[in-house]
Amino acid sequence: MKTKIVRVAQGKESTLSHLYIDGIFQCFLLEDKIRQVKIKGRTAIPEGKFQLRLNTWGAMNVSYAQTYPSMHRGMIEIDDLPTFDAVYFHTGNRIEHTAGCPLVGLSYILKDGDYQVLQSRDAYRQVYPRLLATAKSKDNQIEIQNNFQF
Repeated sequence: MKTKIVRVAQGKESTLSHLYIDGIFQCFLLEDKIRQVKIKGRTAIPEGKFQLRLNTWGAMNVSYAQTYPSMHRGMIEIDDLPTFDAVYFHTGNRIEHTAGCPLVGLSYILKDGDYQVLQSRDAYRQVYPRLLATAKSKDNQIEIQNNFQF
């Protein structure tokens, strides 16, 4: 499965992206601002090719297992990132919720100069099984690229 994050717009402190799996749009993503110098928990992950893996330890796993008991098998982590650890796809709506991770959403708005994603839990329920299958596959690579359109 080919998985790709394409960044399409930047706000004052936010970055809006599209998530594709096998060339098909899955959902919107919200990340922190792209910065030349990393600020912990406030910087978008870098462009490049990385691995997706299933992370079955950590506090978020307990919370997500309770919230999504019928489908949760572990957090989907973007692995092998330089200077970043524990970067997961997860729910949230505003830049304050990212902590350096991509948030999923079915739609977005621009408010006060920053992007927000909406319907995050619905997006997570839809995209998690596909990301899980990718993380478990031999072709578990994810590509992240900037292609700003607006």
